[in-house]
Amino acid sequence: MANGYMGKILNVDLSSGTLSDEVIADDILRDYVGGYGVAARLLYERMPAGAAPLGPENLLAVFTGPLTGSPSIEGNRFVVCCKSPLTGGWGDANCGGTFGPAMKAAGYDGVIFSGISSKPVYLLLDDGAASLHDASDLWGQDANEAEEALQKEYGGDGRVSKAQVALIGQAGENLSYMACVMNDYGRAAGRSGVGAVMGSKKVKAIVARGEQELPMLDADAAAATRRRYIPTGKELADRGKGGYDTFVDYGTIGITGESSYSGDGPIKNWGGRANVDFKEGRDVYEQDTLIETYQDRKYGCWRCTMSCGGHMSVKEGPLAGTKHHKVEYETAAAFGLMNMMPSFPHLLKLNELCNRFGFDTISAGVTTSFAVECFEEGLITAEDTGGLELAWGDADSLITLLEMMAHREGIGDILADGVKVAAEKIGKGSEQYAMHVGGSEVAMHDPKFTPGLAPTYKLDATPGRHTQGGELVAPPDVDEPAGYDAHKYDTHADWHKWLVDAVHVVNSSGVCLFAWSSYPHTFIPDFMKDVAGHTGTFDEMLKAGERIGQIRHAFNLREGINPVEISIPGRIIGDPAQTEGNMRGITIDIDMQTEKFCKVMGWDGATAVPSRERLESLGGLEPVIAELYG
Repeated sequence: MANGYMGKILNVDLSSGTLSDEVIADDILRDYVGGYGVAARLLYERMPAGAAPLGPENLLAVFTGPLTGSPSIEGNRFVVCCKSPLTGGWGDANCGGTFGPAMKAAGYDGVIFSGISSKPVYLLLDDGAASLHDASDLWGQDANEAEEALQKEYGGDGRVSKAQVALIGQAGENLSYMACVMNDYGRAAGRSGVGAVMGSKKVKAIVARGEQELPMLDADAAAATRRRYIPTGKELADRGKGGYDTFVDYGTIGITGESSYSGDGPIKNWGGRANVDFKEGRDVYEQDTLIETYQDRKYGCWRCTMSCGGHMSVKEGPLAGTKHHKVEYETAAAFGLMNMMPSFPHLLKLNELCNRFGFDTISAGVTTSFAVECFEEGLITAEDTGGLELAWGDADSLITLLEMMAHREGIGDILADGVKVAAEKIGKGSEQYAMHVGGSEVAMHDPKFTPGLAPTYKLDATPGRHTQGGELVAPPDVDEPAGYDAHKYDTHADWHKWLVDAVHVVNSSGVCLFAWSSYPHTFIPDFMKDVAGHTGTFDEMLKAGERIGQIRHAFNLREGINPVEISIPGRIIGDPAQTEGNMRGITIDIDMQTEKFCKVMGWDGATAVPSRERLESLGGLEPVIAELYG
């Protein structure tokens, strides 16, 4: 058994109700690290091409990484993987909290669900054993209600590691393509529609509890490495590098006010102009005001050194008493900036509802702004919405609309599967207001402000996502290449590839991306050495990162998805360029970025098929080579 891993995963055939343990070969763990790396290798081999995303042949994988549950800085992540109903291609979603370490303590590195259950069930992982249980009494409950019920049943027995739960709300049960998997009453594996796949299989929850210790090469050395690295995040922040201070003092909500006018955050369904439209956003979402007015206490994921989360409440006004997890930036931008909504109490309520229903807040917020613009343009009317009047800044109508989406009521049924599907159903030219890439609603960072995001949004196997590459995910101790200019696109490709490969390593190792953005990047190989016995440098680990990226990409190619042919809405890349605001005059040359990135990845510029020589040089990609080249 390899160090850093519990030594087994669980296969759950929901159609037959059978469960079986499986040992993953050491060479796969070495080549693909863990997390969505190992999941991508296994699902590529085990899932047939053309599987229906909500059908029995789709596989749903919940995996940890080798540093999950270890002494590593922020080693608390798990991933959920499947074929995405939003995009029809590879899907994965990453989450923190406590569930990932609890799964390891329960004795499992991961779970793969196949088939469809005949009734609602939940899976119990209990100190090395596993069992399926009837969840009929939980079906219909929101994520917070069901999590509380399961923790009461399994978490109060005095164990050191109490039960932790990953589960879906009503959005997942109702097969909304925007549904996510929740844990910790407000942490979300948010993207790719993974909650809809879990709901299609009639799995309400996974409960994990146990006391099993993670096998490590040298636990004492790992603990010493942790003590050595903890001061370095603050030291970098003191030199003006990294996000440590922002995460500690504010969390991600802290950048919302600035983003509303700088050009980073999109306004008015990507049609607004930074520092022209919604100027009040700078004051409404000012970081110190939000923390002083609404935050009651901080919250951190399992053994986090920064605790960027928090618990907030509304103290006065019509929504007094509303309390929930602190709103994240992506949520604040998707509902607040995109809808030009000037009420933070309403934003906190929308955040609570999204987490209870189990909605990806990015997709849900983008979809509401799409609906508002369609209403403004007369493409949908009060007759279509059941009398609900939609308007920019109308916070109360957004709450009602979100509830309709969760329960698939009226117009909510049309909107519940995201903007691509909604535009297809509405027609009338509404597709021009559907801000998605390849079916996935676009994250809340503007490529006109951060140009390296444009090829990420277009070319990653999970399109439209801000956490897979580009300057946003650069570590604080690694400088950009000499002569790099964000708006000179012929200088991007090598640097962009380095960042993309690096993020695959981070995500697959089980480490939080915020640690990567705050600490010296060397903490990854140092902990991998102490925990798992890997002796390579980070640059050597990048080969595994590219290998992971190539197999995710190959999954999509097999499904007929060529990212070169995917388009990005003109509003997002400045085509035509804005004439006012902080992003005026900027148009992203996405064609040049695509050409350059394909070249450094060894992809054909037209078909995006990797060369055989490139795949062979990486090793461990024999299944891909066999399918592409025979």
